[in-house]
Amino acid sequence: MRGKKFLLDEFEAHRARLNAVAYRMLGSRAEAEDAIQEAWLRLNRSEQDSIANLGGWLTTVVGRLCLDMLRARKSRQEESLDGMLDNTLRPDPALTATNATPEEELAMADSVGLAMLTVLETLTPGERVAFVLHDVFAVPFDDIAGIVGRSPDATRQLASRARRRVQGAQTAERVDNARRREVVDAFLAAARGGDFDALMTMLDPDVVLRGDAVAVKLGGHAELRGAPAVAAFFKGSAQAARPALVDNVMDVAVVPGGQLLLLLRLDIAGDRITGMNVIAEPEDMAAFDLSIVED
Repeated sequence: MRGKKFLLDEFEAHRARLNAVAYRMLGSRAEAEDAIQEAWLRLNRSEQDSIANLGGWLTTVVGRLCLDMLRARKSRQEESLDGMLDNTLRPDPALTATNATPEEELAMADSVGLAMLTVLETLTPGERVAFVLHDVFAVPFDDIAGIVGRSPDATRQLASRARRRVQGAQTAERVDNARRREVVDAFLAAARGGDFDALMTMLDPDVVLRGDAVAVKLGGHAELRGAPAVAAFFKGSAQAARPALVDNVMDVAVVPGGQLLLLLRLDIAGDRITGMNVIAEPEDMAAFDLSIVED
């Protein structure tokens, strides 16, 4: 049995990668930390001497934990009328480890982009896990198959379907900041003026708004679907909202009294807003490079 100090040091060496994996799967730093903590507890209860590749074993455990959490989240969504979001593991055959440093792993995770979190939320749990592990972290399909409970070919199809959605969203998001500024200004003017019809013209019919847990506590919604619901929510509001560059992308910051309250990340295709991601968690907001733009 490995010593506790040795095991903790080894686990910490993998934490950056595990955090990147879990966050990209779950889209929530708090849930990602929960998954990583549970992985540590399971490692302590395991037959550690039988684990040939600790990094691979931990990736498998975190992947399965995230899959379970995504499935539980989906189940709650299906049972909820208002769409609120909020197997004992055995050591599997070792996953193929990459030679990337933790910093490189985090950079790989960032290649998905925070704007893609809204798109990832539309995927099934299996699609999301397969896509993140393979396309972002280069885990082979043979290894992912054991996590999602599918054959390697079926797992490849899961990732392929997810990839098509993500690539489609990336194409839709290729709107320069000058055009994004026009859309943002028109949206804020319609919201502040309480112009429901104008808001409807700005929103894609299938627009989806999602808010994190802090945004919900502030009176927002975990999820709103469709232009009428989103337009009604913003009608007469946004008085403290300002155009802002968020990681050099034109979006919206809500700054009552000059204090940052939340960020509104927008997915824009053409002249319409197709998705909104409301971020109010202080730690998440602090991770962005933010610059308020004058109206």
